[in-house]
Amino acid sequence: MNGFGNKKCEYLYLMSFHIQRMPAPIRLRELIRTIRTARTQAEEREMIQKECAAIRSSFREEDNTYRCRNVAKLLYMHMLGYPAHFGQLECLKLIASQKFTDKRIGYLGAMLLLDERQDVHLLMTNCIKNDLNHSTQFVQGLALCTLGCMGSSEMCRDLAGEVEKLLKTSNSYLRKKAALCAVHVIRKVPELMEMFLPATKNLLNEKNHGVLHTSVVLLTEMCERSPDMLAHFRKLVPQLVRILKNLIMSGYSPEHDVSGISDPFLQVRILRLLRILGRNDDDSSEAMNDILAQVATNTETSKNVGNAILYETVLTIMDIKSESGLRVLAINILGRFLLNNDKNIRYVALTSLLKTVQTDHNAVQRHRSTIVDCLKDLDVSIKRRAMELSFALVNGNNIRGMMKELLYFLDSCEPEFKADFCLNFLITTVIIANTCFHCYVFLGVTAGSYVRDDAVPNLIQLITNSVEMHAYTVQRLYKAILGDYSQQPLVQVAAWCIGEYGDLLVSGQCEEEEPIQVTEDEVLDILESVLISNMSTSVTRGYALTAIMKLSTRFTCTVNRIKKVVSIYGSSIDVELQQRAVEYNALFKKYDHMRSALLERMPVMEKVTTNGPTEIVQTNGETEPAPLETKPPPSGPQPTSQANDLLDLLGGNDITPVIPTAPTSKPASAGGELLDLLGDINLTGAPATAPTPAPVPQISQPSFLLDGLSSQPLFNDIASGIPSITAYSKNGLKIEFTFERSNTNPSVTVITIQASNSTELDMTDFVFQAAVPKTFQLQLLSPSSSIVPAFNTGTITQVIKVLNPQKQQLRMRIKLTYNHKGSAMQDLAEVNNFPPQSWQ
Repeated sequence: MNGFGNKKCEYLYLMSFHIQRMPAPIRLRELIRTIRTARTQAEEREMIQKECAAIRSSFREEDNTYRCRNVAKLLYMHMLGYPAHFGQLECLKLIASQKFTDKRIGYLGAMLLLDERQDVHLLMTNCIKNDLNHSTQFVQGLALCTLGCMGSSEMCRDLAGEVEKLLKTSNSYLRKKAALCAVHVIRKVPELMEMFLPATKNLLNEKNHGVLHTSVVLLTEMCERSPDMLAHFRKLVPQLVRILKNLIMSGYSPEHDVSGISDPFLQVRILRLLRILGRNDDDSSEAMNDILAQVATNTETSKNVGNAILYETVLTIMDIKSESGLRVLAINILGRFLLNNDKNIRYVALTSLLKTVQTDHNAVQRHRSTIVDCLKDLDVSIKRRAMELSFALVNGNNIRGMMKELLYFLDSCEPEFKADFCLNFLITTVIIANTCFHCYVFLGVTAGSYVRDDAVPNLIQLITNSVEMHAYTVQRLYKAILGDYSQQPLVQVAAWCIGEYGDLLVSGQCEEEEPIQVTEDEVLDILESVLISNMSTSVTRGYALTAIMKLSTRFTCTVNRIKKVVSIYGSSIDVELQQRAVEYNALFKKYDHMRSALLERMPVMEKVTTNGPTEIVQTNGETEPAPLETKPPPSGPQPTSQANDLLDLLGGNDITPVIPTAPTSKPASAGGELLDLLGDINLTGAPATAPTPAPVPQISQPSFLLDGLSSQPLFNDIASGIPSITAYSKNGLKIEFTFERSNTNPSVTVITIQASNSTELDMTDFVFQAAVPKTFQLQLLSPSSSIVPAFNTGTITQVIKVLNPQKQQLRMRIKLTYNHKGSAMQDLAEVNNFPPQSWQ
């Protein structure tokens, strides 16, 4: 008995020691309460670290009793932003448990702590497969949720069969979860789409709204990803129309009613699916016209729920081939949205009207006064959208009234609006007519310091072409800069106009307003004060000096004074100004007989586009093509120098850099992106360890860059014999190359790229870059846009010039970057299948 008693005492001692060493962990609710008592961030971190240490110790001891509680606390700390990766394996152990409470926490932890980038997630594939075949529907639901949330492509391939079986089950609880899981499987592995096609036949016959909702989501995903599926499911349009009609006409149902509307979530999903099915299809569009009219007229607009349905209805009407009356009804709904007190609804209405203004211009014009009133809104987002839409509504009939309202807006708007305003103002004035020229000059006076750099030459061209307005313009600009040189773009335009039309200013021939009396000396005083002003930039001083030189042929009494001013700046420390002065002095001394001819008034300028794209401009509802403006490429040796500098950074001799012209997006990072594009590639095929530079003949770089300035036709008809190629086709993005040969330089091949998008969403921030071997020279012109429209409804065009003096086979590496479905996409590709006619 004594031996038995000693063993019992020893056992009790060990147990008491164990209990003292491993106390029971606190509950989750108690942990939350403790953390909330922390007064500082440091105190909270200390609590978290202490609890994490206790949880780690428990995990090391393989304590199965409190594993579920510890993982739950770990997930809470993860949601607070603290690291919890050490609990990943414990989640897998909970998933393998037979207890439902353990599985629930384990699957939740897997969804929060694991993703497909970590190989650990593959360890639970077998557990999920077993749970998908479990006898309890709630366990099956947990497995479906986890697979649909974080399943990788490998897991989806392995478990797609089980998901498809559950999609056919009669249990509505499992069917709706299986439908959502199938959506995730299709996104990860699109080729498995056909596996779920038989199971979708009876999904729309389900009475349960949850199953109907998830079924519509599944059908939408399949239609968006496959044109074949889209054609297959178009026959379901009458059935979808019937379901939508039942929702509208049904009475009050407490389990589906939201603010008096029956299941608005399902209605919105059906409308989105109808929009996809009816796009570019006459029969489907006709079948849904009546129900869309019913939804638009019968939906209550006093609550946000009804506004959401109406907004989806409007988008569907505008996207399908609907009747004209239905489109007017949709735009009127957006017009009512503009009167709503909710800022979000007004913003949505303005954005939608901006998208439809080109196709339904006259219908949008009816709401012009409401749109103009939005310019006075306090919200900057609404104000910006209203400004863009107001410019889109300007046409030849309303230009005076609209410009008056817009100029009032310019006078009171924030500085950040003025630059965009000036750009839109310029484009609109040039496109519509010059009848608003008075307003434009006023714009220059009001917002001269906010205009973009390209506004100065554009305004000068506009002034030159408005012959009847020269006297008014020069007088208006002369008065605008009297004593105020702070607005440098305005001073530059004024100096140019005074130099060109100074004789009109002195003669006082203005008929538009009361002429002013100005002498020749007063005009020169203004220009000389511009030259010596501390606010004048080097560019502005160049304008002023050139204007003074031009006045030597316009004025008669001050030629000697002009000669003296010009000679003074022959020793200026500004090299550009000094060069101009020296050349003008030479003109006075050696070529005085040619001076009047060289400095005569500029003729009317014609803007010539060389192989540039054209955009469709909407004027009063009528469409006419207008060439896009392209900047002339820079001349002189500067591009070559920049190219060599960039080549030094690349560390190789077989890559020639791109010479960009007028970049349209991300100019600051263009060099870095080019380095990313080229990397360590060797496009010539030479060994990477010891590249051998190919001999490059001496080529006149400026003549290549300035090909576009030639007055001859730029391209010959050889292009008709050069077949086009598909350079890239992936993820719905397709890049095609078409070819032309330069008429001025046979060694130049002009490649026009056309980027199209077959997916259901636009691709934004699209940037195309290219690199060629060192024996070539490459020049990228500006793209027509940065957005590739969805469903092949439009293309981006961009011109590439390639100089190939040695007639070598052309090879190119391209880099594509864009945003799609909220994700930044990037891809590299090599193009080696250029047709021989393009380079021989």
